[in-house]
Amino acid sequence: MDCKSSDRHTGPSREDTLPASVTAAVKIVVVGGFGVGKTTMVGSVSEIRPLTTEETMTQAGVGVDDTAGVERKTSTTVAMDFGRISINDQLVLYLFGTPGQERFWFLWNGLFQGALGAVVLVDTRRLEVSFDVIGRLEERGVPFVVAVNTFPGAPVHSMEELRAALDLPESVPMLDCDARKRTSSRDVLMTLMRYLYSLAVTPEPK
Repeated sequence: MDCKSSDRHTGPSREDTLPASVTAAVKIVVVGGFGVGKTTMVGSVSEIRPLTTEETMTQAGVGVDDTAGVERKTSTTVAMDFGRISINDQLVLYLFGTPGQERFWFLWNGLFQGALGAVVLVDTRRLEVSFDVIGRLEERGVPFVVAVNTFPGAPVHSMEELRAALDLPESVPMLDCDARKRTSSRDVLMTLMRYLYSLAVTPEPK
């Protein structure tokens, strides 16, 4: 996601070393189609300098990558983004952003390993891109929430309309977000954590 104004940190606000009080860490994957805002979300919410693997887009992707709706995007993630956020003194989340271009989706299998849950970022200008993303998570049994990222000029739909279009069960949390804003990205992650907790304490049907 290209943005001129972002809450992304230019450097760590404190030492990158993990505090001694931390007793648990959770791996979360941020997924979505090309240009949907994954790098922006990881960068805006990370308390350490985010690790990115963005490269300048070249002619090699012409005719291969679907850039409809994101024609002005000039860089792309080719491996992953990485960040960290503390939920409290004992718990931290490790955030892994996946590459959005389909030719790099083979990397997703490794990034999904050990993940407790996922955030699916959705762009209403290119909603169809989300179908395969959600399908992959459902196939792997990875719990997820859906965050509808805000883009200027994007079509506005109600959550009910979007849920129906994506064929999402009512049990899957869905919310609006602005990936550029730390507070909004944190709200998405907290929604995911509450959802994961509810799944953990709810007995499975016999």
